[in-house]
Amino acid sequence: MAHINEHYRKLSAGYLFPEIARRSQAFLKSHPDRKLLKLGIGNTTEPITPSVIEGLHRGVEKLASPATYTGYGDEQGQEELRKALCDFYAARGVKLAIDEFFISDGAKPDSGNIQSIFGLDNIVAVQDPAYPVYVDSNVISGRTGAYDKASGRYEGIYYMPCNSENGFFPEVPDAKVDLIYLCSPNNPTGAVATREQLAAFIDYAIKNKAIIIYDASYAEYISEAALPKSIFEIEGAKKCAIEINSLSKFSGFTGVRLGWSIVPKELTVEGSEAGELNSLWNRRQCTFFNGASNIVQEGALAVFSPKGIEESNKLVAYYMENARIIREGLQSLGLTVFGGDNAPYLWLQTPGGMSSWDFFDKLIEETNVVGTPGSGFGPAGEGYFRLSAFGHRDDIIRAVESIKSNLKL
Repeated sequence: MAHINEHYRKLSAGYLFPEIARRSQAFLKSHPDRKLLKLGIGNTTEPITPSVIEGLHRGVEKLASPATYTGYGDEQGQEELRKALCDFYAARGVKLAIDEFFISDGAKPDSGNIQSIFGLDNIVAVQDPAYPVYVDSNVISGRTGAYDKASGRYEGIYYMPCNSENGFFPEVPDAKVDLIYLCSPNNPTGAVATREQLAAFIDYAIKNKAIIIYDASYAEYISEAALPKSIFEIEGAKKCAIEINSLSKFSGFTGVRLGWSIVPKELTVEGSEAGELNSLWNRRQCTFFNGASNIVQEGALAVFSPKGIEESNKLVAYYMENARIIREGLQSLGLTVFGGDNAPYLWLQTPGGMSSWDFFDKLIEETNVVGTPGSGFGPAGEGYFRLSAFGHRDDIIRAVESIKSNLKL
C-alpha cells in the first residue's frame, strides 16, 4: 500500500503568498468596486531590457537552424555562461572556478534542494524572520519535529531572532548547529550583513564544521561600497559556505527563471574531503535536473555583457527609487520603517502593537493596498509588515498616496 510523505502534514497553515492571494480575492469579491494596489509579493513588473531581449531572441533563433540547434545541455550550465559568472565575481575580488558554479532555474529551487545533500540529523538554524522556503523544505525532508502553533516554531529548528535591537541580523548561535541559512540583503527585513557580521558566522562555521547556505538573491541592490555582495568576499568563506543567487530581481527573470549556486571545492563537513560536497551537488543536479533552458541561458549571457549589466543596474535603480518613495511616504505618517536603502523591501513596524494579519486587513480595507504580514516569515516577524518596491511607478505613487490619505492611525 502506498503512503504519503507524512512530513507534509507538519507544515503550518497555507503557504504565505497563496494565503495573501486568497484573502485579496475574497476582499475583491465583497468589494467589486475596489481596485487593489499591490505592494506585497516581490514580483518584478518592468520589461526585460533590450540587450537581454536580444539575447533571448538569439537563443530562439539558434533552435531554428540545424547548424546551431542544441538539445540537452550540461546539467551544470553552459560553460560560456559559467565563465561569464567567474568574471562577474572576479570583478569584485572573488576568484572562483567554472566547475564551482551550477546554473539552475532559480534561487528558490536551489534553496529548497540544497539541503538534500546533507544528512537528516543535521541541526538547522534560520534567521527569524526568514523566507519560508528555508524552513518548509527542511520540514518536508523530515529534519524537524512538529509545528507548535503557540510559539510559531518547529521542534528541532534553531531560530536566530532578528529584531530592531540587533539591526535585524542575528548573533552567532550559542549552541551547536550544522546548517545555517543566511539571506543578505534580507527578505523580508531589508537588512544587509556587514563584513564583520559575516566574518563572525564564518568563524563559527569553521570551528563547528557547519555549513552556511547564503542567499544573495538581492545582492545587486546593495549600494554602499563597504557592504559585501558575496559571502566569498570574506576570508574563509570557501571552507564553509554555499552561495545561491539569481537573475530574478537583478534583470527581471522572475518568470524567465535563471539562477546559480556556488559550491566551492574547499568546502568540507565532518567526515568529508575537499571536493566531495561539490561532487554531491553535481550528482544531485545530474540526477534530478536536465539543465536550465538553452534560450534562457542565452539571455543570461546577455545580462553579463557590459550593456546588459548597465541596463540591469538601471532596472535596480528604478525599483530603489520606488523604495525611497514608499519609505518617505510612510515616515511622513510617523510610522517606523526599516530597510529600503540597500534592498527592495521595507519592514514596517505595525502601529499600535497590531498583529501583522490585523494590519493586513486594516490596510486593505482602508487603503486598498496589499502588503505581506510579517508573521508569515516566522514568529519574530509578528508586529511587522513587509512592503515591496516592485511595481510600476504610477502604482507605487498611488499606493503611497492612498496610505497617506486613508490609513487611520
